[in-house]
Amino acid sequence: MTLALSFRLERPAFSLDVALTLPATGVSAVFGPSGSGKTTLLRCMAGLERAGGRMALGPSVFQDDDHRVWVPAQARGVGLVFQDARLFEHLSVAGNLRFAARRSGAADGEVHALAELLGVTHLLRRGVTTLSGGERQRVAIARTLLARPGLLLLDEPLAAVDETRRREILPWLERVVRELRLPTVLVTHNLDEVVRLADHLVLMEEGRVRAAGELTALLARPDLPLARREDAGAVLTAHAVAYDAEHHISELRVGGTPIWLAGERIPPAEAVRVRIHASDVTLALEPPVASSALNRFRGEVETVVGDPAQGRCLVAVAVDGGRLLASLSSLSRERLGIEPGRRVWAIAKTVALV
Repeated sequence: MTLALSFRLERPAFSLDVALTLPATGVSAVFGPSGSGKTTLLRCMAGLERAGGRMALGPSVFQDDDHRVWVPAQARGVGLVFQDARLFEHLSVAGNLRFAARRSGAADGEVHALAELLGVTHLLRRGVTTLSGGERQRVAIARTLLARPGLLLLDEPLAAVDETRRREILPWLERVVRELRLPTVLVTHNLDEVVRLADHLVLMEEGRVRAAGELTALLARPDLPLARREDAGAVLTAHAVAYDAEHHISELRVGGTPIWLAGERIPPAEAVRVRIHASDVTLALEPPVASSALNRFRGEVETVVGDPAQGRCLVAVAVDGGRLLASLSSLSRERLGIEPGRRVWAIAKTVALV
């Protein structure tokens, strides 16, 4: 099953022209600069904005202008969480949740299960005006889920909270999308949220889709705007093998390549995403000898994108289990003869892995 949509919307200073087919599983993140049309796209999906086009989730058609089909927002079964929690301030946390439960027919057991899932059980008796920003957002997400949506839309749900609260909410949000297996579209400007939550990525610019595809593939493309960010890098999927308690370091495997992650205890066999910034990757033509860098990937150069004005380039290296990005000076590239097809070693310190 897929989420298929095509929207066209004209405004005096902006136009949206998007055609997408997204997987109806996992999280699809919509990422791009302010003004690129991310929130407008989400509002069109929710039925809050009337654009021309079509939208269908599997066999359920919400809009089809060619056949005069238009399902209003309240009948779509789409849950939308905004930047601000928009809770009913005259009700307690429990009152907010029960309001949503009454409308959907959810039983008390479902209310308590979602409160437990989002870690707000201890807040049920509290008034919403006494909650922190992070607590309010968790309650808002629980209330949205109690409406039993078939599709969850998150419009920068963590943008209005500070970094401490964002780190507080992320594990709960990650738990929700993993356990409920609800198709989710996340709009965000925060790359950390994309890396942690998303499976599929849509890059938008000026109301158009610049690129769309599997998350790890797009993050490691040096020709996309993401690669020009200071935090550009790649994500690899690794599986935990063992933990060294003496040195507080986890041994993982990416494909058949062993890597080490410092400061983290990962349960054996658990799959995790490991992020490596391009600025933390060094390339060598020979395996390093007596080096403090423990993470060494044998690979082949796929693509080189130069930036002569800055005297540097980005190199995509295919390795066992994925692809890495390395940021090099133009001089280093020339001296090492870094070109597509060249066999290299990609090296990163254990403390550089996230």
